[in-house]
Order: sequence, then C-alpha cells, then structure tokens
Amino acid sequence: MILDDLSLKGKVALITGGGSGIGGGITRGLAEAGASIACVYGHHEPTEMRQYIESIGGEFLAIHADVSDMKALPVIMEKTLEHYGRLDILVNNAGICPRCSALEYTEEMWDQIIQLNQKSVFFLSQLAARQFVKQKSRGKIINLASMMSFLGGFNTAAYTASKSAVAGLTKVCASEWGALGINVNALAPGWIKTGLSAALVADTARYESVKARIPMGDWGEPDVFKGVAVLLASSASDYINGAIIPVDGGYLTK
Repeated sequence: MILDDLSLKGKVALITGGGSGIGGGITRGLAEAGASIACVYGHHEPTEMRQYIESIGGEFLAIHADVSDMKALPVIMEKTLEHYGRLDILVNNAGICPRCSALEYTEEMWDQIIQLNQKSVFFLSQLAARQFVKQKSRGKIINLASMMSFLGGFNTAAYTASKSAVAGLTKVCASEWGALGINVNALAPGWIKTGLSAALVADTARYESVKARIPMGDWGEPDVFKGVAVLLASSASDYINGAIIPVDGGYLTK
C-alpha cells in the first residue's frame, strides 16, 4: 500500500541545519513520517525542534558541529551511529548565501561558501554512502540545490556556483551509487520565507515583485518541503534517482 511505502518508521535521518528554516520543515516532515532524527546545528541549539519531535513521540539527537570543517564530518557520522546504530537517510541542507557583487568577491569569501555549500555535501554524502554499503541496506541522500542551479542570479556568484555544483554532484553520485541501492536526489528551493530571506521579505517592493512572478501566488513556507522530502526519503521513491526537483511554486516556469 502506498501509505506504507511513504512511512519512515524505523528509519534514521541525519539532517544538517535541520533546526530551522527549510531544514526545519524537512525535519518536521521526516519525523512526522516516523523517522528518528539526528540534527546537526551550528549556532543555536534546536530546542524547539526537539520539543516538537518528542511531543509527537519521535526520537531526536542534536549534534553541535561546524559542517564546513571536514574533520567534523566523521565525528557527526560517529555520533549518529553511536546513538542510533544505523543510518538510512542523509539530508545535506546546511548552507550560506552572503550576497556580494561579482566585482567585489574576495578569495576568502568564495572559499567559505564553496567549503560549506559544496565540499561538505560531497564528503558527508561519501561517508553516508559507505555506511549504507556497510549496512547492506538501501540509502537515501537528499541534497539542497537551488533555483540558482538553473538561473544566474544577482550578487550570488559563489552561491550560484556552489548550488550548480550540488546539482552536478547529485547526478554523478546518483549515477555511480544507484547500482548500490542508493538514491541521490536534490530539492531546488525557490523563494522561501526563512531567517536567511528575512531582509528580502521585509523589503516590501522586492517581496511584492517576486510574489507577482510566482504562479502559486506567494512565497513558500518551510513546511512546503515536508511532502517532497518524505517522498524522496521513503521507498515510494525507489526508482527516482538523480532528479533535481524545484520547490518554487512554479517560479522557474516564467
């Protein structure tokens, strides 16, 4: 039955930046579908997320780590496995988007964005894939690309480069790991109301101009990611591999 295929009961999901924003929406969705959660956070402990997940009877592990530090990635994996004993789902959500003119970017700024948005995605995915192979189990990897994986953007040179790379990494990992029973797909968010977009949302003229171009009529909320994340994390998506799925209210169709 299809609802059984969408269930994540007994599954363990590791989510970077899963305490708020788009990651928070994904975390809530996976937990509501039955997954146990390992949430990696950087600055603010996800207390409210813990309280919510525990209130619905779910399991929640918070892991404090800097995902841009490659040495931290094996530690993140070790803590997840120590607590839960296995891994079934990885969501590479953590990312940053400092805005800067392409004429003004410094090498330091560029490297900081690429390190977190691109490099960490591959090497944490590699660790997860190795664990799936070790477990002899199916595995699901969900990356966060962006509408900037398809567009050029403005004042987002490094971000656009990193998210274009995530789209490419999603495809090559899907190609290499599909035969191992590992599905690798990506979500490409459009204009979503989060802390990262708060300044744009507060700019009434900018907010309304973007809103007018979205066929669904408004900016998205983080919880719009719940359904598609559950699909990609579940056995209902076992034949979906290498897809980059826009979650943008149709913005890219204009």
